[in-house]
Amino acid sequence: MQQWFVMNKGADFKSIGLKYGIDQVTARIIRNRDIVEDEDIRLFLQGDLSDCHDPALMKDGDKLTDILIKKINEGASIRIVGDYDIDGVMATFILKKALDELGANVSYVIPDRISDGYGLNVRIIDDAYGDGMDTILTCDNGIAAIQEISHAKELGMCVLVTDHHEIPFEEINGEKKYILSDADAIVDPHQKDCNYPYKNLCGAAVAWKMMCLLFKKLGKQTGILDEMLENVAFATVGDIMDLNGENRILVKEGLKRIHNTKNIGMRALITQCGLMAEQVESYHFGYVLGPCINASGRLDTATRALQMLLEEDENTASVIASELCVLNEERKELTKAGVDEAIRQYEECGYKDDTVVVIYMPEVHESIAGIIAGRVREYCHKPVFILTKSGDKVKGSGRSIEEYSMYEEMCKVKDVFFKFGGHPMAAGLSLEADRVDEFRRRINENSTLTEQDLMEKVKIDVPMPVSYVTKELVREFEILAPFGKGNPRPVFADKNMYISRMWIIGKNQNVLRLSMVSADGKPVSAIYFGDIDTFVGYLSEKFSSEDVDLAMRGRQNRLVISVVYAPRINSFRDEENLQFEIQFYQ
Repeated sequence: MQQWFVMNKGADFKSIGLKYGIDQVTARIIRNRDIVEDEDIRLFLQGDLSDCHDPALMKDGDKLTDILIKKINEGASIRIVGDYDIDGVMATFILKKALDELGANVSYVIPDRISDGYGLNVRIIDDAYGDGMDTILTCDNGIAAIQEISHAKELGMCVLVTDHHEIPFEEINGEKKYILSDADAIVDPHQKDCNYPYKNLCGAAVAWKMMCLLFKKLGKQTGILDEMLENVAFATVGDIMDLNGENRILVKEGLKRIHNTKNIGMRALITQCGLMAEQVESYHFGYVLGPCINASGRLDTATRALQMLLEEDENTASVIASELCVLNEERKELTKAGVDEAIRQYEECGYKDDTVVVIYMPEVHESIAGIIAGRVREYCHKPVFILTKSGDKVKGSGRSIEEYSMYEEMCKVKDVFFKFGGHPMAAGLSLEADRVDEFRRRINENSTLTEQDLMEKVKIDVPMPVSYVTKELVREFEILAPFGKGNPRPVFADKNMYISRMWIIGKNQNVLRLSMVSADGKPVSAIYFGDIDTFVGYLSEKFSSEDVDLAMRGRQNRLVISVVYAPRINSFRDEENLQFEIQFYQ
């Protein structure tokens, strides 16, 4: 069930429009993103790297970089420990390239998703110690590795943590007691006594910030760091961080760099995905290029993706990029089968009454549990955990909704897990197989989600007749980019739209084209990428199957609907025309 509502936030849109030379509709969209003050509007529209915060403001930032300078000068061996997702791969790449540039004695390891699981573990520490490593430097992990870091310190190693995940805590008498390891330095903006103003950086951005501070202290040229803004942007979008504040600036600047990328591996991946560098937008990070990076960590080893980025031979980089694309196709097939089975279990196995969905699917490859959880969440609009068998244990991934802070809710039942961590919107866990039912029961007993919370909210920027939309206005909307979490593409609503004709197109017959007419008589070309069977079924139920058949043949019918739409400019054979993408209907 959906609830449509207009984001009716007030402001002097006329004055904003005049000051910044934008349409009042564009001004309303900016206000809808909770951008109110004049300086915030300036940052949103015109912000650049000079507006970013000083990395020295991060708690332990000075301490960590001072230690690194000492270790570099001593020639001490440093082992970077990353993670197997986009953020972890990009963070590892940034640290490796930057420290190489400074002449550090540095190596890296990315944990294996299956055999190691997430983050720093005792085996990785022991291997580093056996290899003669003096220092462990984490990125995109480490904040929750309390016991593991204690083990490293017992071995006499130096441990430096850069991370962006939530700080682990215990709740005692209703108060949170935060837990930190005894690492030599911990840089994570979520630390409560961290003075860094912006808290929502991804792991790669935190690592990049530390390298900026390090280079500044050493008086080194920062050209290589400027180039790696493309990696920061990639990781920010790929890790589904909010595209507001400083993240927005980093992604905008990173997109500029990737349009002229010098990285051989990045160019190879872009080419293998059928793109040109200058075409890359934030969408491609999340849905085209990013899944190829993630596929290496899911079905092979994320080290392959990192090797591609570090590669200096074009032919070798092209081979690796091709392999990653093949892995991603395999991942898509596995994912579809898993999603179909998970939805079947949700519908048939008694989970529909739960406010938090926990589905145990032992045969599912653990690397795609998170993707499946995300798809099931979209299907039922509830927090979802997908659990799968991993050796003699159970591992799982969760994806949440805005009304449910997944990590905090898991903290309430943390005794069920061997290990867990994550964000409000996503989490990972491991537990004993015989505690799956207990986890399902207790996580639901603690849930305070209401029927209203579980209703899908469709946020409409402006109720705007399609007749108001022009190509010039749609072009203007591009100043609002990059789009993504926290800054979605603007959507509008119009009612009493008559469907004069509709027909199915596409290689897989999965796209619906519609000719429509607005209430004031404007002809409209529309397109729908959603579930066509559900759309047609809705029309047949609301009107009749005869009306649907008439519309499919371009004949007079009674099909009149309200739509939430996003306007686009469609270019074909040197002609540009407005096209309206239907997002929702009723």
